[in-house]
Amino acid sequence: MAQTLGEKLREAREARGISLSEVAEQTRISPYYIEAIERDDYKPLPGGIFNKGFVRSFAKFVGVDENEALADYLNALTIETPNATDGPQSYRPEVLTDDTSSRTGVPTVLVAVVILGVMTAIILVGLKYFWESSNPATVTDTNSSPAANTSVITANTAADSSTSPEFGVARFEFKAVNQPVSLTATNDGRVSTNIVTPGSISSFAPKESLKLSYSKSLASAVSLTINGKTITLPAQPLEARRNVIEFEINAGNFASIWTNGAISAATPSATPNANLVSTRSTLAPAPKASIPMGNAAIVNAPTSNARPSPTRRVIVVGNTNRAN
Repeated sequence: MAQTLGEKLREAREARGISLSEVAEQTRISPYYIEAIERDDYKPLPGGIFNKGFVRSFAKFVGVDENEALADYLNALTIETPNATDGPQSYRPEVLTDDTSSRTGVPTVLVAVVILGVMTAIILVGLKYFWESSNPATVTDTNSSPAANTSVITANTAADSSTSPEFGVARFEFKAVNQPVSLTATNDGRVSTNIVTPGSISSFAPKESLKLSYSKSLASAVSLTINGKTITLPAQPLEARRNVIEFEINAGNFASIWTNGAISAATPSATPNANLVSTRSTLAPAPKASIPMGNAAIVNAPTSNARPSPTRRVIVVGNTNRAN
């Protein structure tokens, strides 16, 4: 008895030691369809050109002549259903895969979208908080009057005006150009020391005074801006025999620094020096004047032009001294 197409394909597969899953993987045919072909049961197949393609791919992979396998398939189809045509069936073909279980990734995608949304919201809130805390002058009250909002805008654009801004609302930014700088800052009496790295900014908003100190060897590696305006810093220490550059900016010298755009030894101090040094004029003693009076002499002590002092008179009479 002649072998059927399914028997030929199964024997060829088993002779080569190939499993159904291997055939399905290499031919991209569902294992369900392969088992149906080996049973000579073509009803589960989608029909038409799909069946012929399955038979050809299966036969080629297991080493059976494709044309012979196709002829056996058409013969078996004619014997099974004489009046049937080899056209496609009315139902939709199944997906050709070796995974019999279908899983959807919709829940995973939804969870990922929710997590991404939450993370984005957290990042945006954090950036807003950081910006508001580092730029207090730019935060305006929506309930405030138009005049208050105008004053804030004026303070922010003060750098573009030739008029010196108010010291209490000015913003100072210290930057390191090409190497880290150890900066000691005294902001309204609060002392802090930190390392300013290239690309980072140390910002200050003093109300009374700001004193900055750093090594003189780093004079060319630092910069300072006030409300966006670049201020030229000293190239050498303002005080001789010091290894650090130290300067103070306050309400007294702020206008001069803003106008000159630089900090130098000629920058005026904040207030006049309260500790005035007074000197006393020491006058040379005037020559003593003697007025002869017999055996007595009247000696007048010298007087100072700066401050009158009492005159000491000595009258000498014989051996008797009487002082008035």
